[in-house]
Amino acid sequence: ILRPFSMFIMRLFFDRKYLTGRYFDSSYMGFLWAARSIWQRNILRLAKPLPWPASLTCIVYDPSNISFHPDDLHIFQVPGTYFQNFKGHITIGKGSYIAQNVGIITANHSFANLDAHEAGRDVSIGKNCWVGMNAVILPGVTLGDRTVVAAGAVVTKSFNDGYVVIAGVPAKIIKKIDVIHQE
Repeated sequence: ILRPFSMFIMRLFFDRKYLTGRYFDSSYMGFLWAARSIWQRNILRLAKPLPWPASLTCIVYDPSNISFHPDDLHIFQVPGTYFQNFKGHITIGKGSYIAQNVGIITANHSFANLDAHEAGRDVSIGKNCWVGMNAVILPGVTLGDRTVVAAGAVVTKSFNDGYVVIAGVPAKIIKKIDVIHQE
């Protein structure tokens, strides 16, 4: 009886499509995240409400400009994540992980007028990627499947082929990943 009642309440705050998947179907973790998010974002109004459960310090500028699989709701539970997507779309592939204090940016400030932003450029992160703590992904970047972004990296260009570890400022390939496909 608790699960149907909880789902009824959560549907008042969140889009139904985000209340499915592994964190709701085979775990209670999604319910805990949702309760915390409702309390912090909707009742106390400490942060902008989102159509899915998210931690208090997760910033998403435009929820309609980001795509992810409901099984990856964990991405938005991480403290300090910053999704600046008011001028471009962010796509995050299924099975990807994003660590604390990661910034994904779709538009930079204009050098000529710092009060204005340049045109937005989409960012795409492939399936089964891992973006390490304090990394920044800049406008127009595409990361292929199974790309690992080292902690503190600044990704200024695309790594379309994936299956690599990238690190540094600016990020470059430091290792190729050799894995057997088991997806």
